[in-house]
Amino acid sequence: MTSDLLAPLDLAFWNIESADHPMHLAALGVFSAHSPTAGAHAADLLAARAAAVPGLRMRIRDVWRPLDLRQSLTRGLRQPLSLGGAAREPDPCFDPLNHVRLHAPTAGFHAAAGRLMQRPLERNRPPWEAHVLPGEDGVSFAVLFKFHHALADGLRALTLAAAVLDPMDLPEPRPRPAAPPRGLVPDVRRLPGMLRGALSDVGRALDIGASVARSTLATRPVPALTAEPTGTRRTAGVVVDIDDVHLVRKAVGGTVNDVLIAVVAGALRRWLDERGDGSKGVAPRALIPVSRRRPRTAHPQGNRLSGYLMELPVGDPDPLRRLAAVRTAMDRNKDAGPYRGAGAVALLADHVPALGHRLGGPLVGQAARLWFDILVTSVPLPGLGLKLGGHPLTAVFPFAPLAPGQSLAVAISTYRGRVHFGLVADAKAVPDLGRLARAVAEEVETLITVCGP
Repeated sequence: MTSDLLAPLDLAFWNIESADHPMHLAALGVFSAHSPTAGAHAADLLAARAAAVPGLRMRIRDVWRPLDLRQSLTRGLRQPLSLGGAAREPDPCFDPLNHVRLHAPTAGFHAAAGRLMQRPLERNRPPWEAHVLPGEDGVSFAVLFKFHHALADGLRALTLAAAVLDPMDLPEPRPRPAAPPRGLVPDVRRLPGMLRGALSDVGRALDIGASVARSTLATRPVPALTAEPTGTRRTAGVVVDIDDVHLVRKAVGGTVNDVLIAVVAGALRRWLDERGDGSKGVAPRALIPVSRRRPRTAHPQGNRLSGYLMELPVGDPDPLRRLAAVRTAMDRNKDAGPYRGAGAVALLADHVPALGHRLGGPLVGQAARLWFDILVTSVPLPGLGLKLGGHPLTAVFPFAPLAPGQSLAVAISTYRGRVHFGLVADAKAVPDLGRLARAVAEEVETLITVCGP
C-alpha cells in the first residue's frame, strides 16, 4: 500500500483540529450479550481483525511538496499540489492493541461515550479508536468507534467499521472498468474543455463566497447553541420507530428527511422553553451536509462535501407549520442544487492551496459560529443486521464533530426499522442534553397526534 495525498477537505479537517475541538466522528453501537464475558471477547476480535484491514493501518503525515504544474493540468486545473499538504501512508509500527481498548463495566454507555469523545485521537498513529464498554447488566455491551474526519467520512467510516464486524454474505460487486492510463502531459484536445471547467469552478467559487458573506452578515447567533468552547463532551441517544415517521410523511407529504429535521426543530423549541431561554423569534441556522463523493478515478481521493443551509422554524408554535416551513426550505435548497449558496462553502476547500489550509485552518474553524448554529446530518447504514462475535447489533448512535463555537450537533441514522438520533454537545454549555433527547421523542409523539385520523 502506497501513500496518497489528502483531498483538500480532508486537509482542512486535519488543520482545523485543536485539543479542545477534535475533528473525529463516531458511532456508539450497542450489542446484546450472551454472557458477561462477551465484551472482552469482542475486544479480542476487534484487535485481531483490525490488523487485516489496510484502511485501519493508515496514518497521516505532513508532507512538503512543490507545485507540479504538469499534474495540475492533468487533473483539470482543479486540484493543484502545493506546499504544506498531508498524506495517508501505512504505519510501519501499527499495533491494533493501541487502538482497541476494553473498559470496566459501566451502567451508562452514553456517559462513558461523552468522556471518550472529548479525547483527541493521537495524530502520530492511525487516527481511529474502538472502545469496548461492557454493560453492568451482563446482557449487553457497546463499542464506540472513533474515526478522524481526515481518515474517513461517515460512509467510509461505516465501511471500515463493518470490516471488523462479523462477515456478511453479500453479492459480489460488479468489476469496474479500468481507468485509462494518464499521460505525462494532458491531451491537447481536452485543454479547451479543461479550461472551461476551471473557469466554471472559479465562477462557482465566487458565487459561493458571496453567498457565505451575505449569510454571515445576517446571522443572529442562538446563545444556547453557540458558546465559548470548553473541550468537554456529552452524548445522548434517542430511538424512534420509522413507521411513525412514515405515518407523518404520508399524512402531510415531503420526505422522511423533512420530517426528521422538523422533529429536531420542534425538540429545540421544547428544550429552549423548558430551560427558560425561550423560543419566541428563534430561528437557528442549520447546516445539512450533502455528500459529493469523488469518483474512484479522482486524485487525490477523499471527502468532498456540500450542504444546505436553512433556518429551523423553532419560533413557530404550530408543529404542522414547522414541518411545512422545513419542506419549503429543503425544496428551495434542492432546486438551487448542492453547488450553489452558502451551504456549499465546504466545496471551496478544493480551491484553497494546501499551504492555505495549514495556515488558515484555525481561523476558518473559528468562523463556523458565524455561518451556522447547529449541524444536522444523516449517516447511511445498511439494512442488514450486523453482529460482532455472534452478538447482534441492536442500536447504533452516530456522533458528528463539533466545530469551534458550536455547542450541539445532531446525527441521524436508520437501522432495521428504527431511527437513531445521536446527540453530541459541549458538556458545560449543554448540561441538560438528556432533556433535549426526551424532547425529540415527545415531538415525534406530537406529530403523530396532529397527523393521526
